[in-house]
Amino acid sequence: TIIPVKLYLNEAGKAKIEIALAKGKKLHDKREATAQRDWQRDKARLLKDRG
Repeated sequence: TIIPVKLYLNEAGKAKIEIALAKGKKLHDKREATAQRDWQRDKARLLKDRG
């Protein structure tokens, strides 16, 4: 994936853009992130219910 990082305007009035390349997450990384997010949500809910 190409990601724009910075946008420049030079003296001639032309725009230049600095880009970066990124790789997407693999399926097992997505599962891990989802599990971590679910655990944080459940933990917050438990702590809120306890008072």
